[in-house]
Amino acid sequence: MTTLSLNHANQIIETALAKARELNLAPLTVVVLDVAGHLKSMQREDGASMIRQKIATAKAWGAVNMGVSSRSLAGVALQRPDFMNALIDVAEGKIMPVPGGVLIRDYDNNLIGAVGISGDISDQDEFCAVTGIEAAGFFAGI
Repeated sequence: MTTLSLNHANQIIETALAKARELNLAPLTVVVLDVAGHLKSMQREDGASMIRQKIATAKAWGAVNMGVSSRSLAGVALQRPDFMNALIDVAEGKIMPVPGGVLIRDYDNNLIGAVGISGDISDQDEFCAVTGIEAAGFFAGI
């Protein structure tokens, strides 16, 4: 199984931010967590508000701990709101069920981490995460 190195995490962030600048998105915060949900790397662009780090982390943390993207968690929230509310309570508020939290998988489909991005509309956040993950040679789980 491949492990998520600091170099990989930084490449994901660098590429995601480059894509955001290319698309002229609002300032982003990008968080990369390892498979255990621990912070591997984080960057907050100039102009991104302080709360964006918590939102990006919650997107990634929920994804890596539940084994599905935060987009999938958004679907669960719509279909089973009581379950999602209970899950957020159990997770002490560390889950954000909106797009922008994307799983990182290696070539053998092993889960090795997650990316969370916050700053623009959620679909754009997710797009930048996928771009970064794929540029680092991994597969994005959305």
